[in-house]
Amino acid sequence: MTAASAYTPDSRYAWIRLIISLVLAVVGGIGLWLAVVVLPTIQAEFGVDRAGASFPYTATFLGFAAGGFAMGKMADKFGITVPITIAGVSLGIGFFLAAWSASYWQFVVVQAVFIGFLGSAATFGPLVADASQWFLKRRGIAIAIVASGNYIAGTLWPPFMQAAIQSYGWRWTYMAIGVLCAVVMVPLAQFLRKRPHFHDTASPASRSAGQKGLLPTHRLLFPALVLAGLSCCVAMSMPQVHIVAYCADLGYGPARGAEMLSIMLGFGVLSRLVSGLVADKLGGLTTLIAGSAMQMLALLAYIPFDGLASLYVVSAIFGLSQGGIVPSYALIIRDHFPARQAGTRISTVLTATVFGMALGGWMSGEIYDWTGSYTMAFLNGVAWNVLNLSIALWILYVRRPHRPSLTPAVA
Repeated sequence: MTAASAYTPDSRYAWIRLIISLVLAVVGGIGLWLAVVVLPTIQAEFGVDRAGASFPYTATFLGFAAGGFAMGKMADKFGITVPITIAGVSLGIGFFLAAWSASYWQFVVVQAVFIGFLGSAATFGPLVADASQWFLKRRGIAIAIVASGNYIAGTLWPPFMQAAIQSYGWRWTYMAIGVLCAVVMVPLAQFLRKRPHFHDTASPASRSAGQKGLLPTHRLLFPALVLAGLSCCVAMSMPQVHIVAYCADLGYGPARGAEMLSIMLGFGVLSRLVSGLVADKLGGLTTLIAGSAMQMLALLAYIPFDGLASLYVVSAIFGLSQGGIVPSYALIIRDHFPARQAGTRISTVLTATVFGMALGGWMSGEIYDWTGSYTMAFLNGVAWNVLNLSIALWILYVRRPHRPSLTPAVA
């Protein structure tokens, strides 16, 4: 093997790099889920209502959304090592500052700026975009693996964090996590210094036989993908953000809710990996349509099935249904837009998904406060899911080769 071939797409180096990226995503993803686990604790600590207790999560995801776009542009310009190093340092500092918060609003600001914007944001969209540059034949599964990092974080960390909070308090738990993030992420980021060679090529599953380069695109495709990312995650956020509080309301306790969140996200990891394999065969758009339809059905199932055993089952089904949706956007972007824009475009769409999670988490809390139950919040999620599925079907329609409105993508 020559020195040049060692750094080609789908090479051994690409897979080693992928493993490092997954570890970074799992550790950096802690910041996204800790605010969910501490939601009942924060409500009691600072004397706020359910919407107020949900707002630190929303603030974290708003910071995460804005940071995803900024860190994606930084990765396009300087490489992924710079934003990941910044993230490791910021998470270390941010968790300590949050632990010493003297007021509710101080806690919210730290969550938004240090944990969301400067911290966890770099470990999602920018890492997914970077992984997409190093794979062609296995681009779908590679993107799915890295995108699974935040789900693995949501699977692994909540039970441990819940136990630590019960034993040592939420402030000591925050400080311990800050140390972990800094000592793991900063050194690992240095192994990702190699810059990729850019390949403006759609994945084999997405392009027709003999076609090279990018697939045709539509002038409204990118805005449609942004809106699709927003809408799918407004729907997705309802169970993910409120399952702990929902179980507490039903009398099952927050620990059962944390277990359901872990089950949901654990099956989400499985779903993402399977969807990645499917996408390598059928393409990202087909995977998106299937995932969106299944997520809508799973959301509807939460309404009639609220027994303890039923909720465990429905949470598992929900995880299996929605895990492949978000990685599909990255595949669609890589099929239609120049590789040198991958960091910015993928991070922008994934930023929209994060903003959707933030909006949906807050919106569900508000609907709960208005109605006194989560039934309307679930129905609100279903409505947003219908919008997402409609956009995915529209993209399928405009991509048909006989459509005269299609124009070639340009670098």
